[in-house]
Amino acid sequence: MRSHNTRDMIRRPKYAPILLLLLLLALAAIPLSAREKDATQYGAGLIVNVPLPENEVTQVVQDVIQNGLIRGTKEYNKDEYVAGATPATSTKVFKEWTEGGKVFYKVRLKALDPRNFKDTNDVGTLAVRYVVQPQDEKHTVLHIDAVFVEDFRHIAHQSNGSVESAEYQDIHDRLDAIESMKSQTIEAEKEKQEQLTKKERPPAVEEARTVPVQPVPSASVSPSVSAESVPAMSGRTDSPAANTTDVSIPASSSPAAPAQTLEQRVHELRRQAERQVKAPGAPLKSAPFHTASTLQSLPAGTEVLIVISTTYWFGVETRDGQHGWMLRDQLEQAP
Repeated sequence: MRSHNTRDMIRRPKYAPILLLLLLLALAAIPLSAREKDATQYGAGLIVNVPLPENEVTQVVQDVIQNGLIRGTKEYNKDEYVAGATPATSTKVFKEWTEGGKVFYKVRLKALDPRNFKDTNDVGTLAVRYVVQPQDEKHTVLHIDAVFVEDFRHIAHQSNGSVESAEYQDIHDRLDAIESMKSQTIEAEKEKQEQLTKKERPPAVEEARTVPVQPVPSASVSPSVSAESVPAMSGRTDSPAANTTDVSIPASSSPAAPAQTLEQRVHELRRQAERQVKAPGAPLKSAPFHTASTLQSLPAGTEVLIVISTTYWFGVETRDGQHGWMLRDQLEQAP
């Protein structure tokens, strides 16, 4: 018996390394999952260098803070965003910004447990801060930060970056739309100038040309001309005028048709590109969005030039050179 137990004691160490390895793997799995959870960065915010001048970026940011939406988060699973946000010049949930630039806020009060904020489970204030800083004439630095602060405990919960990314995407799309409109405006202006140049250019006028016409034989011979003189006149070959008649075609008879056709073509092109406002007070928007700021209200009958055409919007240019966007159903064909 003692010999048998000794053999068992000798065999047991063969399984010990396997058991030890399994134990180490089980222990290592716990900190690994914790590290993966902590890998999400909260409160980092978003800083973007936008290759556009500061005034254009500021205009779009002002449009975004007025749209009433905070994207990249939601209160309920069925939602796509948090609605009911309002623009603000300041909020207590952020410390005062002291690094220069123009600062804007969008705030939603009484937000219920918004997603993508760390450890939220209460009602509080959801806010987004936008800072626009000019870098040079053609570049702008944009800061976006989001935070949720509980109403009862006043604990701040930082964003995981989803809100900042979604809000910047909205800004980026609007800037792209404006730049596209500017580009197409330049092309339309170039085409318009080419059409005007063609219209002002006088059509090529054919030089009057002499068409030889055979003389019409007379029914009777003048008594003053003898019969012998007639063959003598018809037989002369030293002067073409003796047997031909010069008939000049008026200059206006031939080119009139081409000139009129060109003018009609130019008129038709302008008619297709021009619209007029149906009802008074139609808003000229800064971007093709209902929430975009209104540049001006146009009276009924105001003529505009179509620069861009989309499914629901027209990018237009007014007589005084103002560019903007109008809903298609607010315009009608110009007479």
